[in-house]
Amino acid sequence: MKAVIQRVSHASVTIEGEKVSEIQSGLLILIGFEDSDTQEDIQWLSAKIANLRIFGDEDDVMNLSIKDIGGDIIIVSQFTLHASTKKGNRPSYIKASKPDVAIPLYENFISQMEADLGKKVLTGRFGADMKVALLNDGPVTIVIDTKNKE
Repeated sequence: MKAVIQRVSHASVTIEGEKVSEIQSGLLILIGFEDSDTQEDIQWLSAKIANLRIFGDEDDVMNLSIKDIGGDIIIVSQFTLHASTKKGNRPSYIKASKPDVAIPLYENFISQMEADLGKKVLTGRFGADMKVALLNDGPVTIVIDTKNKE
């Protein structure tokens, strides 16, 4: 799995003119799956995100997690995170899971994130043409690949 985690002042997802998700202070997570992803990857990534200390404390030092601040999360599926640009100018998405594999992984990730946070997370809609708006706070953007566990 690959994830792009962005600390936001606010974020929203709009589909066909309807705002389906909106948060204030929190995280916007773009997530992409590949066929080799497992429940272990889901659990590791969810725990890592829930405990990432990327929010400012009283001294404005990044010492607090999303759990510490009670922030919200929007999770958006994004197969393009697995783009390969090695050959030519048109990216290949061969490593990205097809919907029959990706949808259960996406749903499991959402459930795991909710369990780790102890609250509901918001989402986009898998496979939809989404308009994602955000105000990146910092900016703070972190990329995690569960295959590297860095």
